[in-house]
Amino acid sequence: MDKLKNKPKEELKLLGKKVTHKLEKKENPYMEFPVRGLSNVSYDKKSKTLKLGDSISKRYFFNVAHSKKFLQTVEVASICKNLLEEGKHASLRDVFYMVKRTIPNTKINLVDEQTETDKAIEDLELITEFSREQLYVNANKMGSVVGKVKILDRGDAINWAKLGSGGWSIPSNVEDIKFEEVKANFVVYMEKQAIWERLHEDRVWEKLNCILVTSQGQTTRGIRRLLQRLCEEFKLPVYVLTDFDPWGFYIYSVIKYGSISLAHMSEKMAISGVKFLGIMADDIDKYGLSKHLIKLNEKDITRLKQMVDYEWFKDNKEWQKEFAAMKKLGSKAEIQALSARGISFISEKYLPEKIKNKDFID
Repeated sequence: MDKLKNKPKEELKLLGKKVTHKLEKKENPYMEFPVRGLSNVSYDKKSKTLKLGDSISKRYFFNVAHSKKFLQTVEVASICKNLLEEGKHASLRDVFYMVKRTIPNTKINLVDEQTETDKAIEDLELITEFSREQLYVNANKMGSVVGKVKILDRGDAINWAKLGSGGWSIPSNVEDIKFEEVKANFVVYMEKQAIWERLHEDRVWEKLNCILVTSQGQTTRGIRRLLQRLCEEFKLPVYVLTDFDPWGFYIYSVIKYGSISLAHMSEKMAISGVKFLGIMADDIDKYGLSKHLIKLNEKDITRLKQMVDYEWFKDNKEWQKEFAAMKKLGSKAEIQALSARGISFISEKYLPEKIKNKDFID
């Protein structure tokens, strides 16, 4: 275990040695890492996940276009090394403020926006092949979970079924959590906290013997990793419950296949067997939602067009049918619209029926 914990620190030290070695030889130091972006991402049909390609980018210190980003990455690497040595974690925002200052003898700030340090951390993930969590950098907690599950978290025994209305707050790093007991038939993830609160208050996790997980919009890395662990370690089916809109569909896509920007993390996050259980085109008539549709805006339309052309959706007839139906309607439907049928309609009717009838998209 200690060896594993020391590996990220050793990789960061190695990075520093490579830079200083080049400088001592009066050569131009550079960093080398895979290109991030759609042009270097492919869909692996065998694993059904996104994979980072072989295209390599080099960032040189003595290059006007590269030097600032080079310095940012070195500075963030130094901070991560110190965190590992001290055994203390920092948030993404902490790292930004630790880096933010003016470069000596200039009027230039090392960073101006947090996005710069965030990207430097992602660069380090590619260079070291360790996640930011393993480099002791965490994101904000943005999710909750409830179910008949008992865990050990840093020595504390926690029962997800005994934490009141708020459930257990999902941390950024779930690698060291030890599952003591898991009693569930499946997991339901939903993007909206309000839906999770309704299902929790109606004790759906108890009635259907499942685990309920939520975030606040797009899924965090900690949540995606937790879902993957529950799926792989306990063979639990995972269902995604979202709106009938391009963004809900995109959330499902990211959980199932991985994301373009984090294709290098797909092995630790993607869940190829996840099923979409959210609102579908046929549900609009089935559940009387036609009066509750919302017109697609320009951003919705752009996202929909992108998804239609994604390689992992191109040959999927069921998904192409959903995309075509949404385009024809020119509208989207929120899952909260089901409340028009009754405040607990989603808990008592919609969700149980969907699962019983296997009314989902793979």
